[in-house]
Amino acid sequence: MTRMQARRHLSARIAASILDDLDRHARRAGKPRSSLVEQYLAEGLKLDAHPGIAFVDGPAGRRPVLASHRGLDVWEVVTTLQANDGSVADTAALLAIPETEVRVAQSYYRANRQEIDAWIAANDALATELAAAWRKEQSALR
Repeated sequence: MTRMQARRHLSARIAASILDDLDRHARRAGKPRSSLVEQYLAEGLKLDAHPGIAFVDGPAGRRPVLASHRGLDVWEVVTTLQANDGSVADTAALLAIPETEVRVAQSYYRANRQEIDAWIAANDALATELAAAWRKEQSALR
């Protein structure tokens, strides 16, 4: 969660084998069980609301992607859409994906704007940092 929210208790009966799997995963991830339960509940609700979206882990963290194109993050589709003045057709052509996939990302963005804007800002900052490091390296080679 990106912001502190009031917490309430949830009591649920869950199969022992599922709890065992959850505990193993929590140990591997180095997270408390309750954090994973909250993450999975939040993601599950988003998955129900936005068919065509999946969540993947990566070096930058867990992020939403197009389920049919797991290498394509929602933030990438959104930035391409923004760069093309909101043209779904142009964005689909540039990314070589169906227009329906662009609309899936667009719908997720409308409902989760802060989350995706944070990904865009983080990636813009990283690109700026990498470009500055490259320029510094190039000037040192001269």
